Amino acid sequence: MAKPLKQWKSYTQQLQLLESRGMIVTDNAKALNYLERVGYYRLSGYWYPFRQIDVQASKAQNKPIRKNEFVQQSNFENIVDLYIFDKKLRLLALDALERIELAVRVDVAHLLGKRDSNAHQIADCLHGNFTKKLIKNGKNAGKTEHAVWLEKYNALLYQARREPFIEHHKKHYEGCVPVWVAIEIWDFGLLSRMYSGLKYQDQQCIAEKYNIKSGEIFAKWLRSLNFVRNVAAHHSRLWNINILELSPQVDNWQPMNNARPFFYFCIIQHLLKRICPNSTWSERFKQLLAEFPQIGNGMITLGDFGIAQEDWQEWELWQIRK
Repeated sequence: MAKPLKQWKSYTQQLQLLESRGMIVTDNAKALNYLERVGYYRLSGYWYPFRQIDVQASKAQNKPIRKNEFVQQSNFENIVDLYIFDKKLRLLALDALERIELAVRVDVAHLLGKRDSNAHQIADCLHGNFTKKLIKNGKNAGKTEHAVWLEKYNALLYQARREPFIEHHKKHYEGCVPVWVAIEIWDFGLLSRMYSGLKYQDQQCIAEKYNIKSGEIFAKWLRSLNFVRNVAAHHSRLWNINILELSPQVDNWQPMNNARPFFYFCIIQHLLKRICPNSTWSERFKQLLAEFPQIGNGMITLGDFGIAQEDWQEWELWQIRK
C-alpha cells in the first residue's frame, strides 16, 4: 500500500523538524535563509551522511538504512559548508569540461570534414556498427545509432534555426550545414556519441593526440565525462555520487575507485594537460580540496569523493610543467 504524501511545512517548521531530529542550529536566520534559497529537499542530500544508521533494518535488508535522527555533533553550518564546497566543485568541473568539449569538437569536425563537408550525415564516413547495426531493445529498437543521433542533431538544428550562422547556411547552401559549423550546436552527449560512431582509425587518431592508448577507451572517457557534465550542469550533488557511466582503470595510474568522482577529475586533468598545458585549473582543484569541510564527528571525508591515497598531489598527473 502506498504511503500518503508528506504534508507541506513552512520554512520555520522545516527547521524545527531538523532540530527535533538532532541537528544543531546555531544561527536560525542563516539556516532559514538557506532553506528558502536552496530548499529542504536539495540540502537533504548533503545531510544524508549525517543521519544515523538503523542497524537492525540494515541487517534485515542487507544494505545501509538511515534513520531520520542525526548523529551527534551534526551542525547545520557543516551542511552549508559542504553544499558550498560542492557548488565550487561543480563550477570547477564545468570550467574544465567546456575546454575539453570544445577541443574534441574541433578534433572530430576537422577529421570528418576532410572526408566530406557533410560527413556527420553520411554513413560511409562513419563506422559500420554505428550506421547499420540495429538497436534491439528500448524505445529506439529497430533504429541504428546513427539514426538516433541524427534525430537529436536535427532537433538541436531546429532549436538553433534563428542563429545567424545556421540561417546563413540554410539560405545559401541548400540547407546543408558543414560539420565544422554543425559542431557549434552539438552538446557533449551528441559529441560523445559521434566520437563512438567514427571509424576505428579516426577514433584512434584522436585518442593518440591525448596520449590514450585506444579510441575505445577514449569513447568511454567521453561518456563518463558527459555524465559528470550533466550532473554539474543541472546543479545536482557531485562530490560523493556514484558515477553510472564507468570508465576502466588506467594502466599506469594508481588504483582508484572508478565509481567515484575523483577518478574522473583525474581524467579531466590528463586531458587538460594536453589541451591547456599552462592552465591553473589543477592548482584551483587542489586548493578547493584543501578547503573540504572539517567535520568534528568525522561523518564525511574525501574518501567519499574517491581519494584513498594522501599523496595524490605528488602523482605525476598532478605535477605542473615549468
